[in-house]
Amino acid sequence: MSGRLGRRSFLAMAGAASAIAAGSALLGRSAQVRSQGSPAATAPSRLRSSGGRLELDLVAQDTKVAIPGGPSRALTYNGLLPGPLLEAEPGDAVRIELVNRLSRPTNLHYHGLHISPGGSADNVFVSVAPGASHSYAFTLPADHPAGTFYYHPHYHGTVADQVFGGLGGVFIVRGALDQIPEVRAAEEQVLFLKDLPGEGGSRAVGMGMMLGREGAVLTVNGQVNPALTIPSGGLLRLRIVNGSNARFWRLALEDHPFHLIATDGGAIEAPVELPELLLAPGERAEVLVRGERQGGRYRLLNLPYARGAGGMMGGMGSRMGMGMGRGMGMGRGMMGSGSEQQTPVPIATLNYAGSVTPLPLPERLLPVEPLPAPVRRRRFVLNHGMGMVFLINGRGFDHGRIDTSVRLGDTEEWDLVNDGVMDHPFHVHINPFQVISRNGTPEPWRAWRDVVLVRPGETVRVRTRFDDFAGRTVYHCHILDHEELGMMGTLEISA
Repeated sequence: MSGRLGRRSFLAMAGAASAIAAGSALLGRSAQVRSQGSPAATAPSRLRSSGGRLELDLVAQDTKVAIPGGPSRALTYNGLLPGPLLEAEPGDAVRIELVNRLSRPTNLHYHGLHISPGGSADNVFVSVAPGASHSYAFTLPADHPAGTFYYHPHYHGTVADQVFGGLGGVFIVRGALDQIPEVRAAEEQVLFLKDLPGEGGSRAVGMGMMLGREGAVLTVNGQVNPALTIPSGGLLRLRIVNGSNARFWRLALEDHPFHLIATDGGAIEAPVELPELLLAPGERAEVLVRGERQGGRYRLLNLPYARGAGGMMGGMGSRMGMGMGRGMGMGRGMMGSGSEQQTPVPIATLNYAGSVTPLPLPERLLPVEPLPAPVRRRRFVLNHGMGMVFLINGRGFDHGRIDTSVRLGDTEEWDLVNDGVMDHPFHVHINPFQVISRNGTPEPWRAWRDVVLVRPGETVRVRTRFDDFAGRTVYHCHILDHEELGMMGTLEISA
């Protein structure tokens, strides 16, 4: 068992860790990627299922890129940053041939999809060696919810380097949400958010792996400050994915609120107006933006966010209920937040063009049924240990150990307790959950999630049901450097 590390010891150790730098992101080989100053936002290259099948080869490779101020090379799927946009429907059969042209092992995780954790489906224990390939094959359940999901590597030991290096893509499942008239009428745009190392090297700004590496260049769909378009009176549907290794994106659109319609696992029951939106690594959200102005240009901003507590990072501000993360986190202290960002940074620009008859927002979306009462409750304590290690319940990850055993069909509540000094976004594979409360305060609306932010000193209660699929999978901090440093556990679901 790894010993728990106190706050003072952690601060001293973290001071030394700044020299450890991020620098191991795997960068290097050949193809094309979008970039340039302020072009129209380019949607990722899209591949839709046809005749109930979605089939493709997905090549992980080292690629030459041209991103202003960014690295000269990045890790890509099929030479694209982000990777191809995949689109399917419930009941579709999916076959993906992953080809590894990297220098280290890799694999794929279908983040948020409710599919089997074993065999050739969402099996994160698969290792695809350099030069090898692996066939993934699964069928989406006929009742799979519509939503915005995320594929990325998940081989323990290389996942943080590979995601920080550029790998990741969006997987959309179409369904009932897309058929709501007001949602269907909206213009749709995917925003894949990724920070990359700056020009001239792979070093990230800030504290390196202990805080979680953040890149200096903020991109949307592989572009720097692209343009979005909306007509006066129109609706814009944004599917937003945080594809970063560690960066939290705290978004605000000048003079325009967001109207949240979906979280990680799909639709909520009614739109929720938000002045800003906080997305932790791995989180997704869908929002509607109304074209309420007569014209002009408006900046989509990434606002400062400090991923810590107390003197270490300058406090967490007023903790106002501002967006999905329900906190502003504006304080800064001696260690920064793993990033030098101290002022709002424009990441895209919304331009008005033309006009249409004003489109209304939907009044209702889709039911989010409450889960039944739990059959048991568990406690998971998140902290850091001696040396470069992060812990769950006092233990770092061990590939050969089962940390939590559950029964197929059971509903459980998990209390996620952050006993450390840093934010930890907690992710569970295969089955979504509902957040019940934070420090005993009920959540303001019911939603399906698979990532939840747990701040220092916070206890977050979530409820989940282990439906449909038995097998072995994982839960972990989605600051992927923290996962690599031990903050992950193995979950076994037994029939």
